[in-house]
Amino acid sequence: MSDWRNMKRGELEKQYSPSQWSHRMAADDVIKAHVAALKSGTEKARSVAQMLLDVPYGDGEGEKLDVYVPNSSSPDVPLVIYIHGGYWQFLSKEESGFMAVPLVQKGVVVVAVGYSIAPKGNMDLMVAQVRRSVVSVIQQYSHISGLYLCGHSAGAHLAAMVLSTDWSEYSVMPQIKGAFLVSGIYDLLPILSTYVNEPLKMTEEVALRNSPSRLVPQLKASSSACEIVIAVGQNDSPEFRKQSDDYFKSLETAGLKVTLEDIPNTDHFNIIEQLVDENYHLTQLLLKMMGKN
Repeated sequence: MSDWRNMKRGELEKQYSPSQWSHRMAADDVIKAHVAALKSGTEKARSVAQMLLDVPYGDGEGEKLDVYVPNSSSPDVPLVIYIHGGYWQFLSKEESGFMAVPLVQKGVVVVAVGYSIAPKGNMDLMVAQVRRSVVSVIQQYSHISGLYLCGHSAGAHLAAMVLSTDWSEYSVMPQIKGAFLVSGIYDLLPILSTYVNEPLKMTEEVALRNSPSRLVPQLKASSSACEIVIAVGQNDSPEFRKQSDDYFKSLETAGLKVTLEDIPNTDHFNIIEQLVDENYHLTQLLLKMMGKN
């Protein structure tokens, strides 16, 4: 596959338009179906879990968490922080509770993070917010047995940025045991000249400092004990697949505990939607990582 720098703008935009690559339905339909699936899963989660909604982790209007708590209390409580996708400009925590459906029944707490999407928020702010949300969760839930991250698409990028945090300027040093990075973008440079950047207004400097692919030494320093799963859909675009593959190789070369999961018969959307299902491969991997399968 040719380097993105050699692609005409139309081809680059297509590569970074995940809805164009689904084999299940037309581009507009797959996005509508995705939002409907996330909403329906979140409604189900709200019927099976105890909830703490709109828990602030900062002073900003968008700086809130939704917490899904198991009905059974056990001393061994792992906690998963979920960071939603939507190209840093769509979706919210309101439809991000869906993965709690199979997890709370196994005694796992799930926290959905809200952050200030563009154009209200810019990239530096979003990265700062998700980092602060993790600090806040640790301070509020000091008794948890293990902290795990899961992010989809733009959320996988933000989760990778959390793993690449220099925690010396924060009051805590999170011990993140595992991270699931699903269909993410780890190098922001290719999207600078595409429609994706219109509401983000990133300069090259902003894109460089917020690209996890360039922060592998920091990730190694901060998160060397973390077990990282990079997952990508069979029907993600070639560029999305290359982003996952390149990031996986750079983490592997750095000696980190990382695996690449190429999920058959999935596209950019149903690869994450299926986390509502306890028997789905990624749900099983996550439960196994937490010792809950």
